[in-house]
Amino acid sequence: MEHYDYLIVGAGLYGSVFAYKAKTCGKSVLVIDKRKHSGGNLYCDNIDGINVHTYGAHIFHTSNKIIWDFVNSFVSFNRYTNSPVANYKGKLYNLPFNMNTFYQMWGITTPQEAVNIIEKQKTEAGIIVPHNLEEQAISLVGKDIYEILVKEYTEKQWGRPCTELPPFIIKRLPVRFTFDNNYFNDMYQGIPIGGYNKLISGLLNGIEVKTDTDFFENRTHWQNIAEKIVFTGKIDEYYNYQFGRLEYRTVKFDTEIIENQNYQGNAVINYTSHKEPYTRIIEHKHFEPENPVYNNNVTVISKEFSSEWAPGAEPFYPVNDEKNTALYQKYKSLADKEQNVIFGGRLAEYTYYDMDDIIEKVLNISNI
Repeated sequence: MEHYDYLIVGAGLYGSVFAYKAKTCGKSVLVIDKRKHSGGNLYCDNIDGINVHTYGAHIFHTSNKIIWDFVNSFVSFNRYTNSPVANYKGKLYNLPFNMNTFYQMWGITTPQEAVNIIEKQKTEAGIIVPHNLEEQAISLVGKDIYEILVKEYTEKQWGRPCTELPPFIIKRLPVRFTFDNNYFNDMYQGIPIGGYNKLISGLLNGIEVKTDTDFFENRTHWQNIAEKIVFTGKIDEYYNYQFGRLEYRTVKFDTEIIENQNYQGNAVINYTSHKEPYTRIIEHKHFEPENPVYNNNVTVISKEFSSEWAPGAEPFYPVNDEKNTALYQKYKSLADKEQNVIFGGRLAEYTYYDMDDIIEKVLNISNI
């Protein structure tokens, strides 16, 4: 039986970057993944020549030139700029919240007018220190925008009232007093030309990968074939749920091929009312307008439905409320004592990561 320096459980971004770095350090590596493909949630299906983000839209963005140059060394990225649109009961609003949004909402044209309205609504709400997502959102953008563009969308996404969600969730959303529809503030952003599979293939080039292989179905075997394990799955599952199950949100996708050159005119449109059960519609071809099939009379859309995770579904987002954070700390206390197991990624560390943060974290590991 072959023996490896590292067994990497999970061929997503964390596992793939770790495998690449370990290989460049001269280590022997085996990567396994329970899915039938590598790439984790970055995986793209190719439908009629369109790269479809199978597990939801992923837009790479970073202000770190080292990370940007790193990913571009495997595949060239295009200049896609994330500028989503919100649909509330048939009316459209620009995202992130900016002067276009404020004009569409209130008919105003100057930043000072927007500031005045937001401050007035914040004062009327009596918020001094926000204690939950609702209060944080009203503090940032006022009550009108909160009720139309945040409240119902967030409740669909998280399955909880906004008053029960922590305020930090909304802090990631940019608020600008300029006419700038670019969602991200980062210096670099784009989509791999030809899809994310090219990035993962580049990272895993020359590395042994076994897909359709579940670590937990033959755990003793896998634990004995390597000096160290890099585990990127659910940390509570690794420890057999001994303290209880952490909560996650999952997303289901209703993907449809449509005979239409252009279905909605934008890659991402959020549906912010409870009127629609889905949170957003993705039209995948708009991520890669340079694709030769872009002007063909066919397009692919995906409607996204958020729900509570249950066994058999894919865990997407950790629910970082007070209860789950306390439970995670119990599992982390066990993980910190491990000598030969490295826990990495959003499931193993029970936290949301942007892609550039994952890559930077792995590349900065000094003792591989």
